[in-house]
Amino acid sequence: QVQLRESGGGSVQPGGSLTLSCEVSGNVYISRYMTWFRQAPGKEREGVATIYNHGTTTYYTDSVEGRFTISQDEDGKMLYLQMNDLKPEDTATYYCAAARPSLRHVWTPADYMAWGQGTQVTVNS
Repeated sequence: QVQLRESGGGSVQPGGSLTLSCEVSGNVYISRYMTWFRQAPGKEREGVATIYNHGTTTYYTDSVEGRFTISQDEDGKMLYLQMNDLKPEDTATYYCAAARPSLRHVWTPADYMAWGQGTQVTVNS
């Protein structure tokens, strides 16, 4: 069992920055992939950034490449998402998620076994 809890959301102006945190408890070693997803009103949940290989490898969706950075601490108990140069289209509820051992596709929500409650990010002027 893995439990996740996000924090750090808020409202910022375009071009601003936020750092999201995700506290990981329980069996933190059960999941090889940890991923940040987001969901805007009326849209499907989409994968944003993932980290794996014990934190040595990261991958981003094209829309956030170069602006967002995913990281985790050495013991895997904290996951972060540093978001820079935020745009109005980044407005969404952000979730951290722990992948099933049988993960087949990193951006497929059904391949994740644990989710946090979400934290809201709003970017507007």
